Amino acid sequence: MHRVRFSVRENRLTSVALSERDYAIAIEETGRGWVIELQVRIVAFAVGNAVNGSIWALFVEPGNEGQGYGRRLHDIMVSWLWEQGHDLLWLTTEPGTRAERFYIEAGWKRAGRALDGEVRFELERPRGASLFEQRP
Repeated sequence: MHRVRFSVRENRLTSVALSERDYAIAIEETGRGWVIELQVRIVAFAVGNAVNGSIWALFVEPGNEGQGYGRRLHDIMVSWLWEQGHDLLWLTTEPGTRAERFYIEAGWKRAGRALDGEVRFELERPRGASLFEQRP
């Protein structure tokens, strides 16, 4: 996952140093993660935070974009976060990126700017959706 995270061209980490321990905490203690593997190689991953209802990470390795991996991971992660009881999910991403367009197309709404200048997005649970109903 770390290799994929540092291979992306947009939303690059510049002010935060992530360690393997950060991934372990995000997956084992505060949330859950999913990966897509091709020939025993992780090419995409997602991590949702069950504590605060946020998308901690969703990244696809360059060269494997456009295959639907990101959307598949997104939908699984969002469904799982709804199952955790959240009615509102959130994330931040760099403005003017493919990620920003991806989230808009997936139904997320802009909700202002984070202190670091990133765009904050929010996604509300669909009205009438039961706690365990999957998001379309």
